[in-house]
Amino acid sequence: MPIQIVRNDITDMKVDAIVNAAGRSLLGGGGVDGAIHRAAGPGLLEECRALGGCETGQAKLTGAYRLPCKYIVHTVGPIWKGGRCGERALLESCYSASLRLAWENGCETVAFPLISSGAYGYPKADALQVAMETIGRFLLSHDMTVYLVIFDRETYRIGEKLFADIAVYIDQHYVDEHSDSAVEQARRYRAALKGKPTEADKIEASAESKPKENRFLDSMGQFAAQAAMPLGAVPPCLDDVLAQLDEGFSQTLLRLIDKKGMTDAQCYKKANIDRKLFSKIRSNPAYRPSKPTVLAFSVALELSLEETAELLKRAGFALSHSNKFDIIVEFFISKGIYDILMINEALFAFDQPLLGG
Repeated sequence: MPIQIVRNDITDMKVDAIVNAAGRSLLGGGGVDGAIHRAAGPGLLEECRALGGCETGQAKLTGAYRLPCKYIVHTVGPIWKGGRCGERALLESCYSASLRLAWENGCETVAFPLISSGAYGYPKADALQVAMETIGRFLLSHDMTVYLVIFDRETYRIGEKLFADIAVYIDQHYVDEHSDSAVEQARRYRAALKGKPTEADKIEASAESKPKENRFLDSMGQFAAQAAMPLGAVPPCLDDVLAQLDEGFSQTLLRLIDKKGMTDAQCYKKANIDRKLFSKIRSNPAYRPSKPTVLAFSVALELSLEETAELLKRAGFALSHSNKFDIIVEFFISKGIYDILMINEALFAFDQPLLGG
């Protein structure tokens, strides 16, 4: 791995190969096929004429001509006929054949459109699932970076029920720490119109009437409460804190991999992490990962929410209900769903960063 979902024009992708969702003649057409032929120029059409077409589910390779990639892999997706005519197997074959052809020609980076999801009528949520699952299986045994390129929001769909379930979970758990709720704002506004002091006004006035030293003690008490430290306890000095530090993120991660009985490769592939990035983590005990990287490993290791919180703490992070990215990942972990490709589909649908990468 990794596999990345990006919103872009596939003709602008600077990769080793892009995949063209072509017609059987390979002579161009509408949608992605027409856009690729127009961007590549007439040389592409001349080469395609010599190929003699392509069967559904198969793939053929050409040069890229004016495009910023090395090759174009042409594959013919199935036309949707209700799902009872072998459409899924043919669509899986499109992705598998294209990946094999790219791999055999030394490609390390490949960009796909969502094959058959346009004029061929394949349901978008199902087409996305087939793409992610088939690419994911291939990448378990091949070191390659694959981009699934989405041109616009209408091209992209996750399952409606999954989207709705996540939206409800966000509504139930999301906390906006930077503004009052609409109800609170309305209450304060009504009180102000009547000339009455609001609760916030009373608290503020009470605080201002106290001596400065008492206000300082109050603020220290609030800080202690937030830190789950008993009132009256003396905060530890820096030396004490440093003395209590346990293993860092890198050491903790490697210990957990051993505990789960996984190999390094099994773990970083399941986490959607590049091999080179994992090598940096393994070789540097002081490595500071990004939050999406930590959560990707939590998913790969199938950690509970409590275990995830502990691993995040080793890297200096914590889950927050003021962050939709955190809530979405929490949703999946809390339900015991550790399919990182599914999680990334959902994160992309809600315009959030992806795990791994």
